[in-house]
Amino acid sequence: MSEAERKMQFLFALRSRGVTDTRVLTAMEKIDRGPFVQEGLFAERAYEDMPLPIACGQTISQPSVVGLMTQALNIQPRDKVLEVGTGSGYQAAILSQLARRVYTVERHRRLVIGAKAIFEALDLSNVTAMHIDGSFGLPDQAPFDRIIVTAAAEDPPGPLLAQLRVGGIMVVPVAQSDAVQSLIKVTRTESGFDYEELRDVRFVPLVEGLGND
Repeated sequence: MSEAERKMQFLFALRSRGVTDTRVLTAMEKIDRGPFVQEGLFAERAYEDMPLPIACGQTISQPSVVGLMTQALNIQPRDKVLEVGTGSGYQAAILSQLARRVYTVERHRRLVIGAKAIFEALDLSNVTAMHIDGSFGLPDQAPFDRIIVTAAAEDPPGPLLAQLRVGGIMVVPVAQSDAVQSLIKVTRTESGFDYEELRDVRFVPLVEGLGND
């Protein structure tokens, strides 16, 4: 199958799973998932709509989930976005096509180093990746217009809610039990927070503290 055919099939799969926002689809067409997938092991599966393992016991999310989470954020061109859980860097790279500025934080140093290298290779100058404990957010840069969490918390984390500006949106997987996680869209209002349940998902847990690698 040619590169163009694979890309067409990839975009068709995204649309068929509910990713319909033109800007999001354009960003996902532009950012090749290939470089973010572990070389050799799973490179052939980069265009398949499935999660794949990466270093440090983490995963790169399936593209349709990346697309749906990005779509739910409704990012505007002037927005400043915080991502908690850099992982491979794929989600941050998609966000970089839509937002003015992206801050992405990760507890595993090895993943931050790998993601930074890809961001530089792709010349994504509006992404800043940092090796810190993301469960506390990034108070120095708050408030954020959008926050995305790519690991499941028991509740939307309080420190992150506090760093969301009024009118801002956070998308976060919430673990309702060991077996069930729901993707939640949180909108900050003048008087509090509105919560909307989007769909069932499966993410690694949000862990406090830094990794050993």
